[in-house]
Amino acid sequence: MIDEKGRLFGKINIVDLLVILVVLIGAAVLAVKFLSPKGGAGKTHVTYTVLVENVRQEVYENIQQNIPSTLMAAGELLDGQVVAVSAVPHVQQATLGTLSNTLVLPIGEGNLDLTFTIECNVVNLVTTEIGTQEVRIGKTHIVKTDKFELERGTILSCVWGDG
Repeated sequence: MIDEKGRLFGKINIVDLLVILVVLIGAAVLAVKFLSPKGGAGKTHVTYTVLVENVRQEVYENIQQNIPSTLMAAGELLDGQVVAVSAVPHVQQATLGTLSNTLVLPIGEGNLDLTFTIECNVVNLVTTEIGTQEVRIGKTHIVKTDKFELERGTILSCVWGDG
């Protein structure tokens, strides 16, 4: 099998054979990692809600026409979507007063508070990142899709897994 020059079957050097095997195994590992389907193993489904306060009625009406909408960050589409949005009237007041009189002024009258429901798949449950943002209850969040973007949101709830 191995001749006096260290060649297997008189044709290939045993060291060369080992190098070829290492390269093939490395290529196989990389192929599995980069060519696996997007919703594949190792991803966890996450559903969370984000509250964005004091949004104009016109913005809400236009957002409704673009639901569902794919999440994006840094010019790349992400593995997630805004699947629903609901609205309630925005209530905020300023009170001015003296000892005898009080004046209450509405702020942002006619505006809405929007609650977005977002579903996505994350790879790392420790960081729970979608794009460049971590998903954690109470954290500020930008709701950015291929159709709209709203800043100053707050994550209200989060469910990890299909439950």
